[in-house]
Amino acid sequence: MSAEPTAARVEIYDTTLRDGTQGQDVHFTEHDKVAIAKRLDAFRVDFIEGGWPGSNPKDARFFDEMKGVRLEHAKLTAFGSTRHKDAEPQDDGNLRALLDAGTEVLAIFGKSWTYHVEHALGATLEQNLAMIESSVAYLRAQGRRVLYLAEHFFDGHAADPEYAIATLRAALAGGAERIVLCDTNGGSLPGRIHAATSAVTAFSPVPVGIHAHNDGELAVANSLAAVQAGATHVQGTINGYGERCGNANLVSIIANLALKLGRPQPQRLEELKGLSRYIDERANLAPNVRAAYVGDGAFAHKGGIHVSAVNKHPQTYEHVTPESVGNRRRVLVSDLSGRANVVAKLAEWGEAAGEGREGGAFASGSTDTRAVVAHIKELEARGYAFEGAEASFQLLTRKLQGGFEPYFHIDGFTVMIDKTVGAPRCEATVRLRVGDHEEHSAASGDGPVNALDRGLLKALGSFYPALRGLTLRDYKVRVLSGPETGTASVVRVQVEMGDGTTTWSTVGASTNIIEASYEALLDAYEYKLVTDGVAPVLTDHGLAASA
Repeated sequence: MSAEPTAARVEIYDTTLRDGTQGQDVHFTEHDKVAIAKRLDAFRVDFIEGGWPGSNPKDARFFDEMKGVRLEHAKLTAFGSTRHKDAEPQDDGNLRALLDAGTEVLAIFGKSWTYHVEHALGATLEQNLAMIESSVAYLRAQGRRVLYLAEHFFDGHAADPEYAIATLRAALAGGAERIVLCDTNGGSLPGRIHAATSAVTAFSPVPVGIHAHNDGELAVANSLAAVQAGATHVQGTINGYGERCGNANLVSIIANLALKLGRPQPQRLEELKGLSRYIDERANLAPNVRAAYVGDGAFAHKGGIHVSAVNKHPQTYEHVTPESVGNRRRVLVSDLSGRANVVAKLAEWGEAAGEGREGGAFASGSTDTRAVVAHIKELEARGYAFEGAEASFQLLTRKLQGGFEPYFHIDGFTVMIDKTVGAPRCEATVRLRVGDHEEHSAASGDGPVNALDRGLLKALGSFYPALRGLTLRDYKVRVLSGPETGTASVVRVQVEMGDGTTTWSTVGASTNIIEASYEALLDAYEYKLVTDGVAPVLTDHGLAASA
C-alpha cells in the first residue's frame, strides 16, 4: 500500500461510548464515560459520540454531566434516529432528547435499504425520504450541526442503488454536513465498499464517511477502502468494541492512515498503545495480546533467526517501528530460541551484551549463552514456559552466570487443608534459613497457595522488609499432560506479583500444583530483591544491619 503524502487528513469519529458499549461484556459507568471522553479528546479524535440520550436515562445523565466539561479538540456528539413516520419533527420525542443533550453536533441515522423501510419501519419509500429530509432540516433549524448516518447503505445500494442514493440526497437537501455510509451488517467486501463509496463521493458536496462493522473481519480493510475511494471521515471504536463481532477498530485505522497512507493525522500516535490499554482497563477487559500495532505480541519475536535479523536490521521483520505507536520490541524465550534471543533479552534489561561475562553480560557466542539456551530447552520440555514469565528467565540467566548469592534457603514447608464444618481451613508452616538464622513460621489463607504465600512472606519479611508490601495479583494454572494422566498431569503455574509500583510474572512446573506454585512464588520474591539491589543477609551480623 503506497503512501499518499499529499492526501488530506481523515476525520476520526469515535463511538466507543455508544456503539462500543453494545458489545458483549463491555460496560462503562457514567464516571468511566466522562473519563474516557477526556482521554479521547486529549488523543485528538475529532468527534466523540457519547450515547443515545433518547434511549436510556444513563446516557441522558452523561450528557448533562458533560455540559460542565470543556473539550479542547473533539466535538461531543449525541446520537439518535430520524423522526417517527407518524410524528412531525417538532413533536418527536427522539429529536427533542437529542436537542436536550445540548451538543453542537448531532448524528442521526435513517434507512437506506428498501427491505428495511418496508419491513422494519413499516413505511413507504416516499415516507422514509420525507422522514430523513425533515428530521435533518428541523435539527439544522435549531442551530445544530447534523451528521447523517445511512444505515445498511451498502446492502441497500446492492439491492436498489437508485433508492439508496435518493436517501442520501434527502439528507443533503435537509442540510446534513456529513453523509456517512454504514455497513451495518458487516458483511460487505472491500471491493463493494470502494465502488459504492466512489459513486457517492463523485456527487456529494459534503465530506463522505464510513461506518463499518466487523462481522466478516473486514471492518478495518473496508474503512481504508472507503478512504481510498474518497471518504474523509471514519467512524469506529477503540479496540474494535461493538455489537456482535464489533466495530471497525480505530486503533488500527489511525495507525494505517498515518503510517501507511501518509495522511497528516492530528492524533498522538505515540500514545496509541496507552489509549488502547486505558480503554481496556476502564472496560475491565484483558488486552488482546495479538492486537495489531498495540498488542504485547505485535512486535514480539520468538524464532532465533528472526531475532538475529531484527537485532541487525529491525525492518527485516517489523513493518513499522514499535515506538511510533507507543509499543516496544519484545524478545520471547522458549524452546525455539537461539543465542540471539538471550543476548537481546539481556540488552532489554540494560546488560552490556557482547562483552562476555564482564559486568554480568553474555556474548552471543559464549559458552554461557549456549548453556542458557540449552537449559531453557530442557526446562520447557519439562513444562516451563518463559514467554509470559520474564522475571523467572532473568533470574535463570543470573544464576547460570555464576556468582548469584541465594537470599534464603528453604528447609521445608507443610500445607494443610482441614475440612470439617463450613469452609475448608488452610494453613502453611515454613522452615527456612537466612544467613545464620533459622526461621519457623505459620500462616493461614483462603487457599493452600495463599497460605503458603503468606507463610513465606511472614518468615522472610523480618529479614527483607522490601518483601512486606508484595501482593499476589494473579494466579494461573494450566494442565499440560494429556487426559490419560488425569490428576497426575504436569501443571504449569504462572503468578503475577506486584509491589504497588510495578508487576512481574514468574513460572513453576511440577506434577504437584503446590510445588509448582512454590517455585513461582520463590522466583517472584527473589526477583524483587534482585531488582531492588538488596544485598543477601549472610550472617547474624548482616541481619542486624539489615533490620
